[in-house]
Amino acid sequence: MSDEPIPAEVDSEEEIPEEHPRYQDLVTRHRIEAGVEKGITHLQGMHAEGRGSAFDYLLGERTIESAREAERAAAAVLLLAERPVISVNGNVAALAPRETVELAEAVGAAIEVNLFNRTPKRMNAIADHLRAHGARDVLGLSADARIPGLNHERAKVDAEGIYAADVVVVPLEDGDRAEALSKLGKTEIVIDLNPLSRSPQAAEIPIVDNLIRALPNVTDHARELRGSSETELQAIVDAFDAEAALADAEQVIRSGLR
Repeated sequence: MSDEPIPAEVDSEEEIPEEHPRYQDLVTRHRIEAGVEKGITHLQGMHAEGRGSAFDYLLGERTIESAREAERAAAAVLLLAERPVISVNGNVAALAPRETVELAEAVGAAIEVNLFNRTPKRMNAIADHLRAHGARDVLGLSADARIPGLNHERAKVDAEGIYAADVVVVPLEDGDRAEALSKLGKTEIVIDLNPLSRSPQAAEIPIVDNLIRALPNVTDHARELRGSSETELQAIVDAFDAEAALADAEQVIRSGLR
């Protein structure tokens, strides 16, 4: 892959040439930087995005077949869910606000803001940002319940949101919180570019893909599957093998290293 230069100062992603061989990576970098400037993304989010970018480079910055299967299974799980919730942190809000809203609408999910570096100002900024991209109700501001086993700010959730959910989409998740949600009996859909991370390892549906590709893919599958019966949806879920998907992603990444 080439590393062709782009202008040193980019005010909007429209200035990034789409024909650039690393277009998606440049877009994500710009969105994270803009998120920090808006007070949506914490500075630590830049480091997290950098790690993800390295794994995406090794994946060829593409959605591999096992990830496509995971995204279809995720859509089926969400359509079967009674109380699905999409958890949003600062990076998710900066990278894919509209895509998050579109997925929520496609599967009837609630959206809840959940932060490790939590302040009222950041929480409200993210909620406003999501509303500006079409979200109607944004949960997480009341935080009237806690996830057992966690003693940091990400333990704070809404009683009628993540705490009551049966299925939770947790993109770019902390490993300890993913494990705690699993212990609560939640079905987790994790989007993470590192197949060896604790988060996808704890998930029923681990999606090893870039968030900005994964969310639209799940949405497309949900729209396609919307008229399917519960039996048909359950068959898709049952056919998905999480361990095999993670092993395949790891193999692709190791091939990229060579």
